[in-house]
Amino acid sequence: MVSQGDEKGIGKGHVYYTRYNNKTKKDPSKKYETTKFNPVAKKHTVYKQKK
Repeated sequence: MVSQGDEKGIGKGHVYYTRYNNKTKKDPSKKYETTKFNPVAKKHTVYKQKK
């Protein structure tokens, strides 16, 4: 998953690897999105599935 960065764009592009089963979702075409701590921005930011 790739970070979207904060309001100013700090921390954008930070990568966080995780396993996610896309087959169990109701709509598999939607991207997985979650908030995780970004050490570059030093705050929680939104991470989205890249593929």
